[in-house]
This record gives sequence, C-alpha cells and structure tokens, in this order.
Amino acid sequence: MRATVRRWLGRSGWLVVIWLGSVAVLGVAAWLLRLLMQAIGMSPA
Repeated sequence: MRATVRRWLGRSGWLVVIWLGSVAVLGVAAWLLRLLMQAIGMSPA
C-alpha cells in the first residue's frame, strides 16, 4: 500500500510541476507580447 501511495504522490507531483511550468511560460509570453505592443504604440503605457 505504501508503494502505491508513493507512486501516486510522485505522479501527482510531476503533474503539478508540469502545470506550473506551463502557466509560467504562458505568463512570460503574455508579458513579452505586452512589451512588444507597447513598443510599437498599440497599447497605452
């Protein structure tokens, strides 16, 4: 039973890590797009 719980926690941990990484990448992409739009005058500063 302990090995099953440990395996489940390991898989869940990887899922959380991958999810956090994808959210971080999307945040950086949105920030860069915002900077680009401000640089060319499409968005108010």
